[in-house]
Amino acid sequence: MVYQFQPDASGKVIAESRLDGESRYDGLMFPASDIPVQARALYKRSLLRLIADVADEGSPVLPGITPGGRPLDLSLAVTRAVSPIHIEYLKNMGVEASMSVSIMKEGELWGLFACHHDSPRYIDYERRTAIEMFAHMFSYELIRFEDAQRKKAESDASRLQTLLMAQMADGRDLATSLMAVSEEIGNVIPHDGIVLFENENFHARGRTPTEEEFRSLARFLDRSIGSGPFSTDRLGALHEPARDHARRCAGILAIPVSKRPRDYLVLCRREMRAAVDWAGEPSKPVEVGPNGTRLTPRRSFEIWTETVEGRSAPWSAEEQHTAELLRVVLLEIFLKITDAANLERKRAQERQQLLISELNHRVRNILNLMRGLLAQSKNSARTLEEFTENLDGRIQALARAHDQLTSEQWEPASLRALIQCEFEAYAACAARVEIEGPDALVAPAAYTTMALVLHELATNSVKYGALREAAGKVLVRLEAAEDGALRFSWTERGGPPVKPPARRGFGTMIIENSIPHELKGEAEIDYRITGIEARFLLPASAIASIEGAAALPAAGGAATEAGDFALSGSGLVLEDTLIIAMDAAGILEDLGAEDVKIFSGVKAALDYLGGTAVDFAVLDVNLGEEQSVAVAETLAASGTPFVLATGYGAAPELIAAYPPCVVVQKPFSASSLRTAMARAFDARK
Repeated sequence: MVYQFQPDASGKVIAESRLDGESRYDGLMFPASDIPVQARALYKRSLLRLIADVADEGSPVLPGITPGGRPLDLSLAVTRAVSPIHIEYLKNMGVEASMSVSIMKEGELWGLFACHHDSPRYIDYERRTAIEMFAHMFSYELIRFEDAQRKKAESDASRLQTLLMAQMADGRDLATSLMAVSEEIGNVIPHDGIVLFENENFHARGRTPTEEEFRSLARFLDRSIGSGPFSTDRLGALHEPARDHARRCAGILAIPVSKRPRDYLVLCRREMRAAVDWAGEPSKPVEVGPNGTRLTPRRSFEIWTETVEGRSAPWSAEEQHTAELLRVVLLEIFLKITDAANLERKRAQERQQLLISELNHRVRNILNLMRGLLAQSKNSARTLEEFTENLDGRIQALARAHDQLTSEQWEPASLRALIQCEFEAYAACAARVEIEGPDALVAPAAYTTMALVLHELATNSVKYGALREAAGKVLVRLEAAEDGALRFSWTERGGPPVKPPARRGFGTMIIENSIPHELKGEAEIDYRITGIEARFLLPASAIASIEGAAALPAAGGAATEAGDFALSGSGLVLEDTLIIAMDAAGILEDLGAEDVKIFSGVKAALDYLGGTAVDFAVLDVNLGEEQSVAVAETLAASGTPFVLATGYGAAPELIAAYPPCVVVQKPFSASSLRTAMARAFDARK
């Protein structure tokens, strides 16, 4: 049986497994006196107590005192005999051998594994050792489980804070905002009614005391509770007037929301009349026996049913923890609400100044670019019509690229989409353009450069190359390079015979020099008689991510195929947003990881790495007020593969600050993170 101690020191069997498949004690309650305080103290000292045969009378230890005159302490002895009262208790249950294993949580006795046998049974040393190890592991998993519940409570409280702030951002007061999110509060802390008592004003929703009843309750709370949340599932036992409204509110969770008294958020639960089954009548568990004042254990274990009234469903530890987090949130709102308007005005001014500066910077860049296009197009054009046509085409190419970027809020954009967008201007030719290979997200700084290069290639092909002929085709091939760069080739077939240009115009200069000059990449163009063949290399700094493809094989070996890539061992995720961290951990576990630890700060991650090795990691770049560089350096020093997850893309300054690594663009998918992780492992080979 798994026997869990309740808040009132009684016990409840929450799980039972018997050889005959029956259920005898599952769900039953046991009075607190069945395991008295002295016995619980022994259970905390010794994790395992074994009674091999209840009929064994035992052997006395002589002398029974130490040389100092004190009674012998046999509390840690496996062969120590137990109280004759407990032996009689077991005999009354029909048990001939028993073993109790303590379940500890944070130094306290949470419960027991209670094992019974209907005949004498001895457990040898090896098996006892294994059982004790199991008890330690169970306690560890119990703590992990409750930590997970606590983290969920913190996440729920954070979500409530966001909802509350969103309500108040619309100009609503605290009372209106709280009542508007009462359903969301109920999803986190189930309740039947909610009361906000603020500045002597009573606001209520659901099943609650009346205003007059609550004012009496508020005076009780002022006298009885401190600054933290207060909970009870038997309000009538503490505040007698509450018995009159037990059907509406039998239990409360009161959250003080100001430093001064009489301001509360109170969650109410109605009376929950229930029948509780006890293994014997709890009010008469023992009687005075022939041993004088010593107690004799009860002989009856027949089910005794108690009808509970005036009591609500209890408030769990997780719900009380959530209430404390909510109290902090509400207290902060209360204290800061008067300063919010001034702070918001200041922030608005700062944002406006920042936007003006950014707009000024971008407008100047655009004006300089237009001036350069105008001058160079004029120099290379032979007629006014050619000048107008060339300039208009290049401006339109930049405009299409800008539309692609701004549709994603100035984030890295799809190269495949840019190619398709460029050829949409030549509808009759678009069907004769084939694009092979994975798509790539190009950083904003490189996107306009690629737009101009593609525009010149497309324009030349339509005017003079393969797309001039009905049978002509253009093949565009994209390939991932091993260092995160992208190989991009352009091949024309089926057009008129090609000759190298007699003069190198502005368009040719853009094709041959833009990528090497602006992106520090490579460009090569061949004027073959069968058609133009151009090859480009976009460096990793220009590429945010490459979707759906692993890197090409490195010299002397083969890279891991992302589709076949799998993980094993333990990992680490460093991410300050819990939902993103959980998503990353889930993806890694789906890839085969056995254990993934989540951290939100650099210090906690470094402390963990100081004593534990991991096999891989995913690091967020920006962790609020700090960056993950120190963790990346630690991982790099140990040769551990890791991936940087960022919304900034593979910016040069980012690459320069971190050890050599693979970058995946946020929001990442399972596919993109798997590909990035495969490349990270390849880079460590």
